[in-house]
Amino acid sequence: MVNYAGKVVIALNVNGDNVEVAVRPSDLLLDVLREQLGLTGAKPGCKNGDCGTCTVMMDGWPVKACLVLAVEAEGHEILTVEGLGGTAPVQQAFVDANAFQCGYCTSGFLMVCHAMQTHYPLLPEEHVVEEWLESNLCRCTSYQEIRFAVQKMYEKKDIR
Repeated sequence: MVNYAGKVVIALNVNGDNVEVAVRPSDLLLDVLREQLGLTGAKPGCKNGDCGTCTVMMDGWPVKACLVLAVEAEGHEILTVEGLGGTAPVQQAFVDANAFQCGYCTSGFLMVCHAMQTHYPLLPEEHVVEEWLESNLCRCTSYQEIRFAVQKMYEKKDIR
């Protein structure tokens, strides 16, 4: 970290790319991703960790980027929805299941579901799926479709 003009330069690994950004110690990872790196898939919602629209993966685990200071992310691998590249089984499963209405929460749910599949290679029990999905909110109430998308995601993974 180099300090200049009240900011520090941090090195991040985002979607497999090493980048350096100048941040204030109080800057949130969410804001750095969106405003400095142009990765707008993680959305600002409640800004207090309740809604999950800002979910990204850090070292393979879902985190709410509105609760992570950018300086805390230094040295960690960050994966955003853009890093999935449009080819992850979870994305096609959401399309097949029509698991979105307005779409605002979708990227957060995609990241949670992608992380769940990473940690549970086989479809986990229903209560486990529910626990993972509880971390995110959908105001359009697409929960039934999202659960169906999770099932589809595991079906697609088994095919590949």
